[in-house]
Amino acid sequence: MSARQGGDDAPGRVRIDKWLWAARFFKTRSLAKAAIEGGQVHCEGQRVKVSREVVPGMTLTIRQGHEHKTVVVKGVSEVRGPAPVAQQLYEETVDSVALRERHADERRAMNLAHPDHRPNKKERRQIHRFQRDWGG
Repeated sequence: MSARQGGDDAPGRVRIDKWLWAARFFKTRSLAKAAIEGGQVHCEGQRVKVSREVVPGMTLTIRQGHEHKTVVVKGVSEVRGPAPVAQQLYEETVDSVALRERHADERRAMNLAHPDHRPNKKERRQIHRFQRDWGG
């Protein structure tokens, strides 16, 4: 049995695709690998390769859909455990949380500007009445 099969990797170091999967950023390692190869994961502002090793103290920027998260690695694990354990592997920066909340509020506001249905006859009359009364 080789050292790779026995899991004798250096302690405190794990591949970034395994870590992203274990920290529950992605459902599968193949999704994590695709995100890394697609340039959606950066370490210290630089694109990373799948084989990059994660060590505690690293700063990672992860883009998932509309969300951009900046996290600091607090621990490493090759094993995907329960969500509370996975959340202990990293800490999201305060700036990242504030920025995500602001973007979420902006997306909600945009959705309110575009209703999900066309106005019916009653609503059209109310709109026309409002525009007439307010000079719109």
